[in-house]
Amino acid sequence: MIMPLIQILGYNVFDPFEVTPEFTSDIGTKKGEKVDYVILRDGKPIMLFECKKSGSDLTINHASQLFRYFHVTEARFGVLTNGLIYRFFTDLEQSNKMDEKPFFEFNILDFKERDVDELRKFAKTAFDLETILTTANELKYTRVI
Repeated sequence: MIMPLIQILGYNVFDPFEVTPEFTSDIGTKKGEKVDYVILRDGKPIMLFECKKSGSDLTINHASQLFRYFHVTEARFGVLTNGLIYRFFTDLEQSNKMDEKPFFEFNILDFKERDVDELRKFAKTAFDLETILTTANELKYTRVI
């Protein structure tokens, strides 16, 4: 279920220099930790995907793996998904430490046009780190309201 979203965003899932499955993300003494998928730009991770089985609850326990991976890579975005719901995280509160709450959530079965507009910002042709971080900051606070 994750591959279609990555393809929709314009990334070539068959190019290991662009999308890498089972990306090794060693954490301290814990070697061999793997991120399910990583989107790369210029050989560096820009977005991490932690995938859970379809329909499963996306709990904070599932996010804990993503927290660890996020901390040891250069990626600024992490996505936790069960194939239907995609929760997007970044590090607005503390640099290089993933926020506990997502700034954006996309549900394949229940979305609005503005959700699609937000998702488009992650497309390969539109990806701009500063634009997305600015939007993430705005979404974070409007979500609280």
